[in-house]
Amino acid sequence: MDKLPQGKAKAALVEDMFDRIAPRYDLVNRLMTFRLDVRWRRKTVRALSLPKGSKILDLACGTGDMCNDLLAAGLSPIGVDFSQGMLGASRTLAPLVRADVLCLPLSESSIDGVTCGFALRNFTNLDSFFQEISRVVKPAGRIALLDVAQPKSRILRTGHTLYFGKIVPLIGSALSDKSAYRYLPKSVSYLPPPDDMMQSLKDSGFRDAKRQLLSGGITQMITATRDL
Repeated sequence: MDKLPQGKAKAALVEDMFDRIAPRYDLVNRLMTFRLDVRWRRKTVRALSLPKGSKILDLACGTGDMCNDLLAAGLSPIGVDFSQGMLGASRTLAPLVRADVLCLPLSESSIDGVTCGFALRNFTNLDSFFQEISRVVKPAGRIALLDVAQPKSRILRTGHTLYFGKIVPLIGSALSDKSAYRYLPKSVSYLPPPDDMMQSLKDSGFRDAKRQLLSGGITQMITATRDL
């Protein structure tokens, strides 16, 4: 896969890919992140800083890991994903909805907060995504989004590039789907520069936008508050 797809072709590829890898998705995640993904998700839930009982939309929820962390924190999550395979492999008691995150079946200002784990690069239009979550989140509501990143340190960046680009596909090929885990490292190139993402969030109606690098910079967490 030399050229990454765009638009409808990307959406179709991503949906088919996640349908295929759903049965072993959680296992591969634990192995390739050395269980750091558990820590990152829990940190994301804490970063929402919302009171217990708040209604949270977990977008691209996959099998429901983040939903379970939200439930454990006393929050009220609803998971959304457009991969039927992922929803079918879910391991959560939270309600789940199959939908496109760019066109959510929700009214304006109806949700207290939004989480999203490692899916920003899989959406066909990130600006449209930010605008859509701005539409459904209440004024003063919170968002906390996770995705991969590149370490600032040259040494760490070299090691991470080698691991993510060479070792992760080998793990994925051995345990799940070769083509999917060749695509996922390459999909990092879909992410815009950090400053552009922060500006897009602000333009979409969010304030206090912050970007925090985790675990030496291999992961980024983006938080923001919906304008009043």
